[in-house]
Amino acid sequence: MPWFPDFVSAIELARSQTRAAGHADPVGRYFAALNKGDSNILERLWPGEVVVHDPWAGEIRGHKQLRDYVRQNKSWMAAHHVTTETIASICAGGRAVAETLAHLPGSGRREVAWPIAVVAESPDEWSVVFRTYCSLWPVDGRRHLRPPLLEPGQAHPGDVVGRYQAGLANGDAEAVVSTFAADGYYREPIGTHATHRGAEKLLSFFTSRFSDGGIGLQHCAVTDDGVRCAVEYNAVSWGSRDLQPQAGLGVYERGPDGLLAAVRIYDDVEAPAAGA
Repeated sequence: MPWFPDFVSAIELARSQTRAAGHADPVGRYFAALNKGDSNILERLWPGEVVVHDPWAGEIRGHKQLRDYVRQNKSWMAAHHVTTETIASICAGGRAVAETLAHLPGSGRREVAWPIAVVAESPDEWSVVFRTYCSLWPVDGRRHLRPPLLEPGQAHPGDVVGRYQAGLANGDAEAVVSTFAADGYYREPIGTHATHRGAEKLLSFFTSRFSDGGIGLQHCAVTDDGVRCAVEYNAVSWGSRDLQPQAGLGVYERGPDGLLAAVRIYDDVEAPAAGA
């Protein structure tokens, strides 16, 4: 049967092409699995190990936990009529980052656009780790303490992102605002409604944020494609107060002039109460 080896080769080629496409867009495959409730989408692409760090469900490890997680997530999305859309993505340095909005139809209130960011990183060709960052405030109206997912690293952003980070650490509102383009904006983790655009509104926002001093972040991983820079961090201080270290991610989008067109934050960090 001389055709049989060709038939097998064609199957292997199709599998390798499917795997390559999945590896090129790992977060897209992750959301496809969640939307369809089908963990096989992930298990076929990464037969070694799939690990998920979810702010609500915690750490998911192993095929059984993955199947349960995907099935439960699908059920929750269906019950709440949730739809998702990807708004931006980054791929660099062996990591992929996708920013999404989950739309939650309101009951007696307007629809909520819930910002979520997912990082995918593969320790080898057969395994993958997904780290999800978001605030759970849009879902249940509460802040949730999120322990660190990563250790502090040696990579630190440069150029305008580095200047922004320095202003943030020093509690210098004017220095932070100077890194934004004229129409640049800052979006809080709690939803698209909490967006501050333009120098006047940005200065008012950051001045109030820095009333007790700057915000201390430990940088853990930087994913930068030259336009967007994603920084995974641990928030460790706010003004004069130490925080219990909490995981988060910020995306810093550069405009054509080299200044920040947008800053979008994904964490559940809450400012310490006055007098605490």
